[in-house]
Amino acid sequence: MIAFALAKSGKLTLERADLAFPALVRELLWPGLRGLVVAGLLAALMSSLSSLFNSCSTLFTVDIYEKIRPGASERELVRVGRIATAVVVGLGIVWIPVMKLVSGVLYQYLQIVQAYLGPPITAVFFLGVFWRRINGAGAVAGLVTGFVLGMAKLALQVLAGVESVALRLPAPLIAFGRFQWLYFCLALFGVCVATVVVVSLLTRRPPPEKVDGLTYGTVSAQGRDETRRSWNAWDVVHTVVILSVIAAVYLYFTG
Repeated sequence: MIAFALAKSGKLTLERADLAFPALVRELLWPGLRGLVVAGLLAALMSSLSSLFNSCSTLFTVDIYEKIRPGASERELVRVGRIATAVVVGLGIVWIPVMKLVSGVLYQYLQIVQAYLGPPITAVFFLGVFWRRINGAGAVAGLVTGFVLGMAKLALQVLAGVESVALRLPAPLIAFGRFQWLYFCLALFGVCVATVVVVSLLTRRPPPEKVDGLTYGTVSAQGRDETRRSWNAWDVVHTVVILSVIAAVYLYFTG
């Protein structure tokens, strides 16, 4: 907002929205403080990337490779983890040019990707907490369905943005790729919820001991009392105020 106001008044040259923060750092901060801010950003970026790479390598070695080779040594697992990290870095570099085809604004790109990946996870956790009938088969089916549909939407959105490729695609695929991503997020959530519910009802009910204490319906009376004592009237008031502000902002900008 500050960059937008300065750009409107002619005190700041802003070519793209993504350049708002760098332009403010360049124009408003002193040289010494400017370097300190840049150093802090680079340190935060390196910390986030190191956590991401470590998580990716751990997921691959522990959840996939170690299941395939149960007797693998620690040295072998470390080597496979390093290879997995290198592959993730390579894929990330290859994906950089594709980001512009998804969205020209970095923040919007992040929101689009989360809108395609988040709904299946949200559906599984939401139903898993509020309904005791959900089982593992339904959760896996919902996650797989949501992931496939989300990645298909992302791929078609990228292809629809390339004019030479879009001319060769059928009209329904182009329409699916250009479908507004916020509406698709809601539709994907509904599809994932329906998939989890249907598959869970068609498969075996989870044993009571497996879900005991994990859902609201299986929490004991003592557990419900402890949960009730953990919040008071002020928490309710704050929640209502925050939700009202969010609703007001949403209605204001959609009107």
